[in-house]
Amino acid sequence: MLQINYIRENKAVVLEGLKKKYFADAEQKVDEILQIDQTRRETQHTLDLLQAEANQKAKLIGELMKSGKKDEAEKEKLASTDLRNKIKDLQDLLTVKEEELNTHLVKLPNLPHSSVPVGRTAEENITIFSAGTIPTLHADAQPHWELIKKYDIIDFETGVKITGAGFPVYKNKGARLQRALINFFLDEATSAGYIEVQPPIMVNEASGYGTGQLPDKDGQMYFANEDKLYLIPTAEVPITNMYRDMIIKDEDLPIRNTGYTPCFRREAGSWGADVRGLNRLHQFDKVELVQIAKPEDSYAILEEMKKHVQGLLEKLELPYRILHLCGGDMSFTSALTFDFEVYSAAQKRWLEVSSVSNFENYQANRLKLRYKTEGKTQLLHTLNGSALALPRIVASILENNQTAEGIRIPKILQSYTGFDLIN
Repeated sequence: MLQINYIRENKAVVLEGLKKKYFADAEQKVDEILQIDQTRRETQHTLDLLQAEANQKAKLIGELMKSGKKDEAEKEKLASTDLRNKIKDLQDLLTVKEEELNTHLVKLPNLPHSSVPVGRTAEENITIFSAGTIPTLHADAQPHWELIKKYDIIDFETGVKITGAGFPVYKNKGARLQRALINFFLDEATSAGYIEVQPPIMVNEASGYGTGQLPDKDGQMYFANEDKLYLIPTAEVPITNMYRDMIIKDEDLPIRNTGYTPCFRREAGSWGADVRGLNRLHQFDKVELVQIAKPEDSYAILEEMKKHVQGLLEKLELPYRILHLCGGDMSFTSALTFDFEVYSAAQKRWLEVSSVSNFENYQANRLKLRYKTEGKTQLLHTLNGSALALPRIVASILENNQTAEGIRIPKILQSYTGFDLIN
């Protein structure tokens, strides 16, 4: 959430940032926020004056009673009652204005970093790096949705029977490959200094607001109505919320956590190859990286996280590229995002497998996540990245490594899977 002081003091900068994110009616909404804030501050000022007057009257009444001037004291008490009623009315108005202000503030997206390119759609993202060799497949090569049937490793039909579309059943070597990837990603993260956690996969409303999924993604998350809990869209939500309402010790920073969870997203998508097979699911597995850092360190840490994801893709022997997302294609909460895409040779297209983002203090302001430095309390910066999301990694491994004999397993995974070929 943007800080109201920053909006008040930097209106032009805020409007320019919202414009870069193609936020609709930005000037009107910012002006409305500033008007509510002005009323709130005026109310607070009047309340402070009346409270000071009430304190003086209370002191005066005490002095009159001590000196035996009971009649005068009673008159002051009557005046004091009227004053207390005014104070109560102003306190109620202040509460209303603070709630109104917060309701409007949580609907503003984060501002993009100055380096974010201008652009509205994914086609305007900038490729900043690419590596690996796109394989040349044999004549009978197939997309992964055909390969999984051929080798009986993932069953979409049974998933539909059990739950619905977008909930596949992994089995045989498909299930073992899935488990191997999860363990590989977690081992790589812990070797890099991340502390592994296993968080809940359902969160309350406060957690959804804390990391910015609510109210922005309300309706896109699965919701257990009776208990008012949301199935997580990513482990970012519960892991980051572990630190909600905390003041972190300076010596404990940065905080590095990693966690594996299933993830749930209601997004329906469209028909066609873009969403066939593993390309888009309602339930999928992902290993997440979360860091909490001092503001002056967060962009160096973002680069560190980016290199970590690069290392995973190189060890998996997958051709990949890194995109610097334009303002219009960034998430609601992000200040700067790099997307990683792997090339799917059978589909002849790039598939997104990770986003690495710096949220600066946007989430921390919602979370009241702070640290003390030089006697002052300041907001921290939060960062997260997929390392990695499994479905499209699996799709790319299956498609890129298919041979006439079967599907070759990357060397780095063979000690995890216990086999080197799916056949």
